[in-house]
Amino acid sequence: MTVAVRMNAQQFFMLGEDPPGLRLELVDGEIAVSPSPSFDHSFTDTQLRVILAAHIAEHDLGALVGDVDTIFDEFNVRRPDIIFVAKSRLQLIKGHGISIIPDLCVEILSPGSATTDQTEKFALYARSGVPHYWIVDPKGHTFEAYKLAGKKYVRKATGREKAVVTAPPFMKLKIPLGRLWSPLE
Repeated sequence: MTVAVRMNAQQFFMLGEDPPGLRLELVDGEIAVSPSPSFDHSFTDTQLRVILAAHIAEHDLGALVGDVDTIFDEFNVRRPDIIFVAKSRLQLIKGHGISIIPDLCVEILSPGSATTDQTEKFALYARSGVPHYWIVDPKGHTFEAYKLAGKKYVRKATGREKAVVTAPPFMKLKIPLGRLWSPLE
């Protein structure tokens, strides 16, 4: 007989740092393991962070971080690729990771994460009350931005290839998508 025991966020944090080359997350009380990002994923992540960080700093909007343990509920600790927390809420972050719901989560698709990011995380982030969720696909060269309306996400912006997009919560920022795609293609 096999008995599965669900782990909670507090128990998950007792595991310590991730093993080299792996990322650990807590998904419905079970540990999920994923490999380190690819070059294309990392390139897109870096370029988007640079664009967002400059805008956030220029307008003193809050803090931008990435790949940080984020507690969505007792049994779900995920690590969005990019996380934004508004300045007015930063003082609520205490202890390890991010224990409040971020104002924006961004997921950058990888071949192994696309389904998770577009279904499981999409549902988790909506259920948890994340106001804004962006999904960026470095292979398909697409960008989608969603805003929470009630308990469901409504698409607010899309773009592909070299389009320039504007998406909530940063309506004064123009994002040139062509800068996000890997030069290796």
